[in-house]
Amino acid sequence: MSKRFEIAYLLKSNIDNLIDTTINIKGWVRTKRGNKNVAFIAINDGSIVHNIQVVVDLANFDEELLKKITTGACLSVDGKLVKSMGQGQSVEIQAEQIEVYGEASPEDYPLQKKGHSLEFLREIAYLRPRTNTFGAIFRLRHAMAFAIHKYFNDHGFFYLHTPLITASDCEGAGEMFQVTTMDLNNLPKTEDGAIDYQKDFFGKQTSLTVSGQLEGELGALSLGKIYTFGPTFRAENSNTPRHLAEFWMIEPEVAFNDLEDNMNLAEDFLKYLIRYALDNCMDDLQFLNNMWDKELLERLNFVLNNSFVRLKYTEAIDILLQAKKKFEFPVAWGVDLQSEHERYLVEEHFKCPVILIDYPKDIKAFYMKQNDDGKTVRAMDVLFPKIGEIIGGSQREENYDKLLKRIEELEIPQKDMWWYLDTRRWGSAPHSGFGLGFERLLLFITGMANIRDVIPFPRTPGNAEF
Repeated sequence: MSKRFEIAYLLKSNIDNLIDTTINIKGWVRTKRGNKNVAFIAINDGSIVHNIQVVVDLANFDEELLKKITTGACLSVDGKLVKSMGQGQSVEIQAEQIEVYGEASPEDYPLQKKGHSLEFLREIAYLRPRTNTFGAIFRLRHAMAFAIHKYFNDHGFFYLHTPLITASDCEGAGEMFQVTTMDLNNLPKTEDGAIDYQKDFFGKQTSLTVSGQLEGELGALSLGKIYTFGPTFRAENSNTPRHLAEFWMIEPEVAFNDLEDNMNLAEDFLKYLIRYALDNCMDDLQFLNNMWDKELLERLNFVLNNSFVRLKYTEAIDILLQAKKKFEFPVAWGVDLQSEHERYLVEEHFKCPVILIDYPKDIKAFYMKQNDDGKTVRAMDVLFPKIGEIIGGSQREENYDKLLKRIEELEIPQKDMWWYLDTRRWGSAPHSGFGLGFERLLLFITGMANIRDVIPFPRTPGNAEF
């Protein structure tokens, strides 16, 4: 068998030395067309959004073999690589030998050559990576994951693996998936009739994590600069295009950083990721721009080429109250801003990305550093066009007494937070961090409208298929 080459290599590299030599490719049939003398087979192997054309002289191949070559079939092709005379491709392969690895019955193969809705493709998520759209999305997902690790490694951060099973609720919202090995049909009870979690695997009530932040803070207060990047879980019954029950989070934590440092890190980080996508993934971005969102490339460059406006929450409320626009959700000081408010600030008022700071403490988490006014905390949200909030973060409260008081105000059980409080007793330090939802980032990078379409196997209320 001839040496195999990936299609991306054949279409993107200088391959003059391979012209008129016999090579091998393997991949899946996207289309097959032709006449009684010749067939043209478009093959894709997932390495690039583009297909390569295989030209088959029908007289040289068995008719029964040719019948097996249908859309979706998996082939190995040996043939001569030649410069293409047709439009749209630089090279093509003149087939000399074809092996069918796997057939795909044309009667019931779901991905025939026609337009499929994104809703339909979610129902066959095990096959949708074979489409151009999802091939592009998942290649971009890989590229962004790599770029995230590269950015932090190049900036001296340490990658910290925080636990997925935890006894603490970082966000205090209580929307957590419980973890247990107990027989749900025969739960052990205490004398007062409550569930006896001491009989459970971990000896206490545990859940899947909503964030690695609290443990990340411990890492920052010893290693200096850390980041987490892993799956997180929310048992929030939100069936919307913006919510998943299982998603990935990137969470840097940095000792000695204040809110200003935190904002600078967030802006630099986001611009690095967008620049990486534009520099390394243009084929996929151009395809998504042409097919799904004609403003995608313009929007990516818009963020890259603008400094982020920094604005206090109170000032943002004043702007929204004076806006000559009718919002679905009313605006008042003390409310958590909705996506429509965030997008107005970015897209219509400032016409550039915005970082909002100094939110009311009553709508933010217990660990955020309190400002001297007693009403606001040193929180920050980074707002982007089209999607609104993309990053949420804060300077953390390093003062033991203030943190303890806030935990007591919110009635968070101290028995679960003793270790977190202890970090404020022994060598506490100013520190800051933020969380970037990976799928939220990918919505922005790909231009897709539904978060279910940027993760291979979405987990949502009522759906845990595949």
